[in-house]
Amino acid sequence: MSSKIDASQSTMSTGAPAPSDRNSLTIGADGPIVLHDVHFLEQMAHFNREKVPERQPHAKGSGAFGVFETTEDVSRYTKAALFQKGAQTEMLARFSTVAGEQGSPDTWRDVRGFSLKFYTSEGNYDLVGNNTPVFFVRDPMKFPHFIRSQKRLPDSGLRDNNMQWDFWTNNPESAHQVTYLMGQRGLPRTWREMNGYGSHTYMWINAQGERFFVKYHFHTHQGMAFFSNDEAAQMAGADADFHRRDLFDAIERGDHPSWTMSVQVMPYEEAKTYRINPFDLTKTWPHADYPLIKVGTMTLNRNPENFFAQIEQAAFSPGNTVPGIGLSPDKMLLGRAFAYNDAQRNRIGTNFHQLPVNQPKVPVNTYMFDGHMAYHHSGNAPVYATNSYGRPWADETGKMDDGWEADGDMVRSAYTLRADDDDFSQPGILVREVFDDAQRDALVETVAGALLGGVREPVLSRAFQYWKNIDADVGARIEAKVRAGSASKPAEGMSEAGASVAE
Repeated sequence: MSSKIDASQSTMSTGAPAPSDRNSLTIGADGPIVLHDVHFLEQMAHFNREKVPERQPHAKGSGAFGVFETTEDVSRYTKAALFQKGAQTEMLARFSTVAGEQGSPDTWRDVRGFSLKFYTSEGNYDLVGNNTPVFFVRDPMKFPHFIRSQKRLPDSGLRDNNMQWDFWTNNPESAHQVTYLMGQRGLPRTWREMNGYGSHTYMWINAQGERFFVKYHFHTHQGMAFFSNDEAAQMAGADADFHRRDLFDAIERGDHPSWTMSVQVMPYEEAKTYRINPFDLTKTWPHADYPLIKVGTMTLNRNPENFFAQIEQAAFSPGNTVPGIGLSPDKMLLGRAFAYNDAQRNRIGTNFHQLPVNQPKVPVNTYMFDGHMAYHHSGNAPVYATNSYGRPWADETGKMDDGWEADGDMVRSAYTLRADDDDFSQPGILVREVFDDAQRDALVETVAGALLGGVREPVLSRAFQYWKNIDADVGARIEAKVRAGSASKPAEGMSEAGASVAE
C-alpha cells in the first residue's frame, strides 16, 4: 500500500517528506545539533557545492530561447536541414561579456559573446561567435596568453591596462579587433541592439557534395545603439545587471528581439587564391567581393524558467556541427572545436551533454559511456564497436564531404601571407571609411584615456606606433593627447577591454 506525499510539503532529495526547513535537530531547545540530523547535513553539504566554476572566459551573461526560421532558399549551398526554406528550429542564445567575472558589470567596454544553439532535426548545431566579425589573434596557441593579459595581475589581483596593451602591441594582428573594441561597438546599449557574427569561416556542403566557405552575420531588427563612456560607467554603478535585465524584461513584456541571418559565400576553389587568407580570424571578407545572402530570421521569445539550469549550465562548442555544415582550415576554429567541449567537461562534468538544456531533440546512440553523473544509459546493449548483436556503429570511409585537402611538412608557422595580407590595412579602412568624424573623435578620447590609465614605457611608445600604423592621423592625435596629459579622464571600464570568441 502506498501513501501520497502532501504536495504542500517540501521533501528531501530522496522524495521523502522533509522534517523541517526552519529548525535543526538539537538536544533540547538550547543544546547541540546531533550528527544524525540527515536533512540538515544534506542541506549544508549541497549548499557548499551548489555553484559550479564560472566560465573562463565569458563568465557574465544571460540568454533566452527562441526560434530560427529559414525564409530563403539557400539549398544550392547547404543540405543542412535547419537551413532549408520553411524550416523552423528551436534555439537558445547566450550573450556575455568576456573578461569580467560573474559579478562584473555587463556594461563595461568589452567584446560581447553571441552564442547560439540550434536544436535541429539532425542534432545540435552550435554557432559560437561575438558581436564583432574578427578576433584578436589567429593561432590558438596564443589564446590562453591573450585571456590572461585581460585578467588580473598575479601580485595585486587587479586589472592592468599596461598588461593588456603589452600583449596587443606585441601581437599586431590584434589591431583590427582592438579598433572595433575601442570604437562604439565596444559599448552596445543592449544585447538586443547589437549585431552578431560567427566570426570564423565555416564550410557549407550541398546535396551534390559541392563545398563552399561561409561567414555568418546577424543584423539586429531593433537597430544598433551604443553607450558613451560616461553612460556605460554610470550604468555599471547603477545596475551591474543592466543588459541581463533588459533582455529578460523585453521578452517578458512581449517585445521579442529578432535578427536577420545572412551569409557571405565563397566558392571552395576561390579560397585557394583569394588575395587575403579567408581563414584568418583577424580579417573580414569585403562585401564587394562576397555580398550578403539572406537566410532567415532569429527571434527570441521565451525567457529561461531557471537561470542556473538553462543558462549557466548551457554548453556551447563550435565543434558541434550537423550534416551540411563543417569546419574550415581556420586555426582558431580548429583549436576551439576541442577546447570548448573540454572546458564544459571541467566546468559542469563529464556528462554535461546529458543535461536537459544541452540534450538534442533527436535520439542519441553514442559510444560514450558512464562517467560522473551519467543519467541516460544504453541498457545492456554492446558498449563496443564493431559488435555482432545489432547495435549500429558508424563506418564512413574515404573522402569526407566536409573535409579539405592539405599537404606539406609539419611545421610551427604563421599562415602563408597572401597579396593583401597585413595587420593594419583593414583596421585603417575601418577608421577612415566606416567611422565618421564623431566616431573618430570618440576613438581618440577612448584610446588616450586607456593609455593614461597606467600604461608605461616601453609599452606606451609601442602603443603610439601601433595606432599610427592603423591610421597616421588618429595615431598622432592619440599621442598628442597622452603626451600633453590632456585626455579628459581614463575611459571607464577599460580594465574590462578583453574579449574572446570563446563560450
